[in-house]
Order: sequence, then structure tokens, then C-alpha cells
Amino acid sequence: MTHGFTTRSLRWGPDEGRRDLGPAEPVAVPIYQASTFAFPCAEELAEIIRSGHDAGYVYSRWHNPTRAALESVVADLEGAGAAVSFSSGMAAITTSLAAVARSGDHVVFSPDLYGGSFAVARKILPRWGVRTTIAGSHRAEDFVAAMEDGTVACFAETIGNPTVSVPDLSALGAECRSRGVRLVVDNTFASPYLCNPLSLGADIVAHSTTKYLGGHHDLIGGVACGSRELMDEVREMSVDLGGTASPFDAWLALRGTATLALRMERHCSNALQVAGYLEGHPKVARVWYPGLPSHPDHRTAMSMLRGFGGMLAFELADGLDAGRRFTEGVRLAKMAPSLGGVHTLVIHAASVTHTQLTPEERASAGIGEGLVRVSVGIEDPEDLLHDFEQALKSA
Repeated sequence: MTHGFTTRSLRWGPDEGRRDLGPAEPVAVPIYQASTFAFPCAEELAEIIRSGHDAGYVYSRWHNPTRAALESVVADLEGAGAAVSFSSGMAAITTSLAAVARSGDHVVFSPDLYGGSFAVARKILPRWGVRTTIAGSHRAEDFVAAMEDGTVACFAETIGNPTVSVPDLSALGAECRSRGVRLVVDNTFASPYLCNPLSLGADIVAHSTTKYLGGHHDLIGGVACGSRELMDEVREMSVDLGGTASPFDAWLALRGTATLALRMERHCSNALQVAGYLEGHPKVARVWYPGLPSHPDHRTAMSMLRGFGGMLAFELADGLDAGRRFTEGVRLAKMAPSLGGVHTLVIHAASVTHTQLTPEERASAGIGEGLVRVSVGIEDPEDLLHDFEQALKSA
């Protein structure tokens, strides 16, 4: 029998400590807050080391039971053969790209990216000898137009940051497969509850577990999912680079994942109401939310996503100063970076999240000077609408 999403999110895999508990089984996942593991037999230890970093538990930078439980659940929710957990979402993204691209290779990036990913494209990978190109748009045809001899990977976001664009991953995945190009997708904005990019043609899916998977603004972490073969490469590189998740952060992410479906339903519902309110406000020039028919990717979102997510953006008609005044004027929502948690967060893109881009680059990506990104939380929607109403008066 195939269980539903929430049931699977609660099934966290084998507990290696159960052998010491007799017939008892812990309902909550234990935190294995150990840096190293002792063995009574030298040959057993040597065999695990010879067999690879995920053959058993020796040293927690290599492998850890709490991290293994998180990896098991997320891999299942994404329909992946395996997963590797990291100390941050950027560690997951950077390590995944480093595993598929070598010096002399070429990688194409969507223009609709988190600022940290944009920095990887523009600064980090070129230092490693990897050539990069930013596609003309998030559409498959523009990725193809940017490909060249030596292109080994494309990188996109399921829901783009910050204008919540939605690329057609099925079309992009098909184009990549036909050319032998790997597709790496950041699924953070959607979460596994709204989309499973591997089923649409992606080769690697990355998440910042800091966001919706954790969901409570209390951890930093990341995870990458894919085939067992690819994840073996990613794990090997993660061990050598050292960006592995701590057991406690992995435990927090696993605890958050158990309620992911419930929270995402509320995030989606609240965001749709907030987006509809903003679209009718005289001080708002434009609203970006995939659930609105006015969004250019609305049809793609309807076909690809199980819901429209908790992220939206809107452009204030009076520009830069209005954006700052609004974010300073909220009372219930909080002016803070990050996203995907239970609290509603607002941030001014030009001042905070996309400072890595020049004004010209922001404009080409559709990021105006008055753009505010909103991570809609799970508060009562009436309270959120009242808070936005009073903040817009000062914008």
C-alpha cells in the first residue's frame, strides 16, 4: 500500500539505537549528538571505512543516524533514490553543482534566482574554471539558446526568487535530457508538498531546510536529492568540503517536515488572500503570485504545482522609498530576511535580498526598486490583511 504525503513524512526510517531498547520503539527521532562512534572490533571499523562514508556510522561529518533519518524522509517525499543533508541550502546547491561540473564545463542559470545562487553563478563557479551564462528568461527556449559546447548542467528554481516565476520544468527537463545536460532545481519555494521536480525531468533537487521543511525560523540546513549514483558523488564531495548538517539542525528539520503538509495548506490559502487584496490596492503597481490569473506563469503553475505556495511579491507605485516605508510599517508581520516559516516576513529586495545584483541586473530580472517580497505565514488571514492595510497607509 502506498501511503499519503503526511503519513510518509512521519515515517522516519530505522533507529540504530533500537537494539539497546529491547521491544521499545522511540516515537520521536533520537538526536545522535555524537561526533564519533566507538567499535569493539578493529575489523568492523575498517570494513565500514573501506565500504564508503554511508556504509555505517564512524564519524558524524561522514554520516550520522539523525541526518540519515532526515535524508530518508526527504528522499521519499521527493521520489528520490537518496538524499544528502547539508549545513545550509547554499551548501546543498554549491556542492551539487560542484559534483556535476568540472573546470572547463559550462552551466546555464535562470535569471530568477536567490541572490546567493546568483553569486555562485557569477563569482564562485568562474573561480573554479566553470563557465556560466544567465539565460534570457526562465523559459525552456531561452535555456536552450544559452547552451553551448560543453554545457553540462542547467540550474532553475521551481518558483523563482523574488518574482515567483514558474518555469515549465517538464519542457526544460526534456530539452536537457535530449542534450545529455543535467538539470538541477532549487525546490525551496515549492517544497516537496507542492512539486516533485525529479518526476518532471530534474536530476538533482535541492532545498534549504531552513525554509518550509523546517518551517519555524529556528535552524539552518539544506538537503539535495537524486539518484543513488548521483548522491554518492554529492555525498563524497560534501564530506570532503565539510558542509554537512549538524545532528541537531537535522533533527529540527525532521520535526518540521512532519507538519509540512498542514503548514503548506495554510501558507497557500493565506497567500492567495493577501495577493488578491494587494492586487486591488491603489498604491500597488503590480502583484506577482502564481495563483492569480494575472501572473504570466499562472497556467504553468496550475499544471505543475499542487498549490501556489506561500511566496508573493508586489511593486509599490512610489518606488524605493515606498518599499522601505512599507517594510518598516508592518506590526504583525516582521521585517526580516529568509522565508518559509510560520511568521509572515517582508523584505525590500533592492535593499536586502538582491544586493548582489546591479540596478540594471535587477531591472532585467523584473525586480523594481519598490519591490517587496512577502513570505506569508500561518497567522489568521484577517489579521494579516489588517496589518498590510495599516502599513500601506505609510508607504
